[in-house]
Amino acid sequence: MSTASKFELPQGTLDLLILRVVALRPIHGHAIAQHQMISKEALQIQQGSLYPALYRLENKNFLVAEWGPTETGCEAKFYRLTAKGRTQLKTETESWGA
Repeated sequence: MSTASKFELPQGTLDLLILRVVALRPIHGHAIAQHQMISKEALQIQQGSLYPALYRLENKNFLVAEWGPTETGCEAKFYRLTAKGRTQLKTETESWGA
């Protein structure tokens, strides 16, 4: 895929998408990446972008993470929204609607 054919997300879009997915239920990073299947692969989140974004959102206290077992029994970091994250999600969602 050439650079010209890559779709560039507007600044902050990835954070909004992550917050929206995590708002559904506590979820681990790999499952967030797999969530693209629900969107029929209209948007693909690359792991090279996903994990830095998760760490950034955790550092901003929008997400909190706890280790737990996945469906396959492996240990993974599960992310969930904090109250501050819910407020941020609401604010960003409203700004997209404007």
